[in-house]
This record gives sequence, structure tokens and C-alpha cells, in this order.
Amino acid sequence: MSTQIENKKMKPWVAWLLFFVTVGVVFLLGMLAASITQRRAEITSIMNNKKIEITGIESRNEIFAENYPREYDTWAKTIETEFQSEYNGSSVVDVLEQRPEMVVLWAGYAFSKDYGTPRGHMHAIEDVYHSLRTGSPMNPDDGPQPATCWTCKSPDVPRMMDSIGIAEYYKGTWASLGHEIVNPIGCADCHEPETMNLQISRPALIEGLANSGQDINKMSQQDMRSLACAQCHVEYYFTPEGKYLIFPWENGLTMEGGEQYYDKIGFADYTHKLSRAPIIKAQHPDYEIFKQGIHAQRGVSCADCHMPYKSEGGVKYSDHQIRSPLANINNTCQVCHRESEETLRESVYDRQRRGNETRDMVEVELAKAHIEAAFAWEKGATEAQMENILQLLRQSQWRWDYAVASHGASFHAPVEFQRILAQGLDRAHKARFEISKVLAQLGHIGEVPMPDISTKEKAQAYIGLDIEKEKANKKEFLDTVVPKWLETAKANNHLVSKK
Repeated sequence: MSTQIENKKMKPWVAWLLFFVTVGVVFLLGMLAASITQRRAEITSIMNNKKIEITGIESRNEIFAENYPREYDTWAKTIETEFQSEYNGSSVVDVLEQRPEMVVLWAGYAFSKDYGTPRGHMHAIEDVYHSLRTGSPMNPDDGPQPATCWTCKSPDVPRMMDSIGIAEYYKGTWASLGHEIVNPIGCADCHEPETMNLQISRPALIEGLANSGQDINKMSQQDMRSLACAQCHVEYYFTPEGKYLIFPWENGLTMEGGEQYYDKIGFADYTHKLSRAPIIKAQHPDYEIFKQGIHAQRGVSCADCHMPYKSEGGVKYSDHQIRSPLANINNTCQVCHRESEETLRESVYDRQRRGNETRDMVEVELAKAHIEAAFAWEKGATEAQMENILQLLRQSQWRWDYAVASHGASFHAPVEFQRILAQGLDRAHKARFEISKVLAQLGHIGEVPMPDISTKEKAQAYIGLDIEKEKANKKEFLDTVVPKWLETAKANNHLVSKK
């Protein structure tokens, strides 16, 4: 009996193991409690040290500097353009110059005029002014751009939505609100002014989530650290009537889900000038593709990598410079990963290089397919003969554009990125094969003559663009209209006068 009792006694090593596990759990719980307490203390300190009261929708970012100088100072650094990685950086790069095939892919749409890589949030308004895509309101040939184009560019947008109503805002023109939308993306876009809690200021996101079966009111704080970004970094379209902003999430946040939505309602952004294919122009489905990647699946938020925490004088705050994590690997990637900076940087570049290999192939094949389709029309192809070809072109371009329009997709979700591009390449090949069969039926055997589109200028000339005229119209607009808009905004106290 005594032997049995001894055997049932806990072995010494088990007791020590339980002891250390218990100590570890208590330590981690203590760390969590300390972190929560520290965060509450930081919030309390910020709230108690406010110099001015900010209420309502305050679109002037400079006003927030009084209460939140650290956050404001880092936000102001989004004006910097010095950072450069292997692929892009914080300065504008002319993508059409790098990739003239894209001019052909967007023939008949404003993106064929001008497409540059984005800069920081401080440049949001001026970049819209300067873009050839917005044309000139003084030029009747440009047509009235809708006010909806402003939606992601300024905290003045929620102010105007509150003032005149959401639907009425969308119904306006871009030029009619030029004197109101003057402050670049900033504080009120993401924060409630009284508490500085994260908020969703754009109804399209709330409506999009609801259409996909999600409730914004049930989202966690960590979810909100991505959803604040998802107000703008998403795929969207404007309804033909009323230009109401819609996120096509009814079938989920996938490339196929968006395509199914657009096919169901028979939507196309434009008809391709060469091939006559009904094209869906993907915007920038950053959030959707991010959600397909490993970081999102592990609960990492956009802010964790693009707005890392900083400490200064015992105060912990979020860095609002919002830039590539590669610019600050020590505070971004290495918070979780223990590899060296060089190893982590090369890991990102490797994904980007592999993704660009497939991207290059899609752009070349798809541009040729559009040109060959135009040649088939010239030879007398019928609607019936071209029907399947136009669908393949639509599907190929949607996949290419969905992948490449998303900022950082080759890193956020490299497997999904390659999958989407591979499908785009497949459909471009199929389209070209079908075109060759149609041409054979029309009596043409052999290669289709290809134009010289080796530069942006040659490609634009080929599709019939007069870029010098576009630039002249834009200069007149910048010299005469924009100054009046800004003076009116200052007079109405919607814009802080710079010293």
C-alpha cells in the first residue's frame, strides 16, 4: 500500500514544471495588466492635458496640433518624399513611363493620360489638382467629374456630407466642391474629436460591411486599426445614377466576389477604345487582398506595420507618418520577426520580384490582345464572333488590374497575388487564341501588325491622346481656378492660413 501511495505522489520535476508555468502565466498577466493600465494612463493624460476643446467635424488638421503635438508632428512628415525602396517609395514615379503597355490597357479611360505612384497623405489634395485624370473644369471636353472623386481625399468630405447630406454630396460635381474640399487626409477622417477614439467617417464602408453580413458596431479595437484605413484603401465604384459610392462586397472580399457583383448588375467603367471590351477599372483593393494574407490571418492590423508605436518622454503614441514598413524595420517587422533587417528586406523584395515577373507577362500579352481585337474589328468581325473574346478580355484585365492596383499586394498576400495574375495571363492567352481563329475565318493568316508602343508618348499617340493639350488645360486650371478655391476656403474659415 505504501508503495502505491508513493507512486501516486507528484514527481518533483512535475511540481517544478507547474511552478514555473504558473509564474510565467502570472508574469504575462501582469504585463498585460500593466500595458492596459499604461494605455489608460496615456489616454487619461492626453485627455486631461488638452489645451482646447474640439467638437463636431473639425476638418482643419492644424487645430488638432494643440492637443496632440506628437501625433500631429509625425502626420506632418507624410509630406516627405525621400524614402525609396527597390520598388517605388514616397515620391511620385510615372508608372506609364515605366510600363507603356498600361496606356494601351486603359485606352478610352483617363488613367491612360496620367498614372503615378502615390505620395503621403499631406499631398492628397494637391495631387488631385495636378492629375491629368481630373482634367480641367474650364474645358467642356473633360466633362464634369463627380464630387464622389473627392471622397477619400479630405476630412472636409464628412463635413460636407453632414452639411448637405450624403446623397446630395455624391450628386455634386468635383469642381462645385473645390472651394470646400481643401484639407488633406488627416485627423477627423479616423478619429472622434472629443475622445480621439477610432471612427468610421465614410458611410460606404459601413454599408459595404453590412452588405457582406458584418456589423461595424461589433468590430474590435484591433479590427478598427485596419478598418479606419479600409474606408479608402478598397475597391469601389460609383453608381451610374447619382454617383453613389459602393463597395462591391455583397459576395465577399475576394476578386471573384467583386467580379460576380459587377457581372450581375452589368456594370463597366468604360468601353475599351481599341477592343470594345466592357472594362471594370479596379481601384485599389488593398484591404481586400490584405485580408487574404498571413498577417491578416494572424490578427495583425494595418496600423501595426504602417503606424508603429513610438515612445517619447515616457509617452507611448502611434507614429502617424503612415509609410512603408521598410522605412523603419526596427519598429515594424522586427517587433515580431527576429531576422536581420537585411534578411527581412530581401524577403520582401523577393516576393515583389517574383510578382513582377508575372505582371510583366500579363501586361504584354493583354496589350497585344486588345490591339489584335481592334484589328479583327477592322477586318469585319461581327458581334457574335467577338462576344466570347470581349468577355475574356474583361476577365483578364479585371484580374490584372485588381492585383497591380493594390498597394503592396505582392507582399500582403503573395500567393493570392500570383493566383490572380496567373488567371489574368491565362485569359489573355485564350483571348489571343480566339482572335486568331476569328481572323482566320475572315481570311487573315499570320501575325497581326503591332504598333510601336515602346514609350509612354508613342503609346498615347497610338490611342489618339493629345497630351500637350491636356497639360495646357491643366496649367490654366492650376493658375486661375485653384487659387480662387483656396482663397474662398480661407475666407470661410475652412482652411488655416499658412504663416
